[in-house]
Amino acid sequence: MLRIYAGNLPQDTTEKDLTELFSTHGRVRSIKLMHDVFSGKCKGFGFIEMEGHEARAAIAGLNGKEFRGNLIRVNEERKETRGGPGGRRPGGRR
Repeated sequence: MLRIYAGNLPQDTTEKDLTELFSTHGRVRSIKLMHDVFSGKCKGFGFIEMEGHEARAAIAGLNGKEFRGNLIRVNEERKETRGGPGGRRPGGRR
């Protein structure tokens, strides 16, 4: 299972919209669309989980494509590289 980052999404994007978009490349296992606490609008990004080969097909097929007026960014989720408090990296400098 791979977790995909989708960014530069329009503010009115819904989970249904993303499901329809990504399901053209395989089965969408889950979607987490990030919303603004106050307005309830999409913050412009979300995360999609798909099986590995389907996720890679979605990344290759959708990254840089136009989605409702925006060129979306689609890639494999990157794990946070910063460590605990203060943003220190493990074993490194600030």
